Amino acid sequence: MQAFLGPDTRFYFAIGAFTIAVFVLGLAVLAVVYPGFVDVSTMAALTVGFLVYMLVYFVSISVQRLEDGDGV
Repeated sequence: MQAFLGPDTRFYFAIGAFTIAVFVLGLAVLAVVYPGFVDVSTMAALTVGFLVYMLVYFVSISVQRLEDGDGV
């Protein structure tokens, strides 16, 4: 496991993928448990907010790689 996730960047990408999976699973559970709560406007607001969060997360990873001299 450590050989695969050795560099910090791979670990951060794995955490990002895990976060996306948890978000999608959470939306699916929310849609099943509270079907009336998940309308188009709520889903759009949650998704846009999460995508902005993930954009900032992945941009910060790229900035860290540039600071470390790894290149992008």
